[in-house]
Amino acid sequence: MTPYAIRFTKEAVKDVDKLPPRLKEKLKAVLQNQVAPSPRCGKRLVGDLAGFFSLRLSYNDRLVYSVDDDSRTIFVHRARTHYGD
Repeated sequence: MTPYAIRFTKEAVKDVDKLPPRLKEKLKAVLQNQVAPSPRCGKRLVGDLAGFFSLRLSYNDRLVYSVDDDSRTIFVHRARTHYGD
């Protein structure tokens, strides 16, 4: 089965631009090797973020994404800390 396509929201693009080079490489590897082949590998979020998934990039930084099975697309919504830094 072919992996899902990956798209970034405008907010996620801004987040990625602020990441250090090491985390950008890790993000790329996580998306290609974990998320694209198996979109529901992340932690399923609840509450206001129900329907979204999360994966840890570093101690502080998280990848938050959603999955559209009809178009086989993963939408990355955030790629930064959720601690307000």
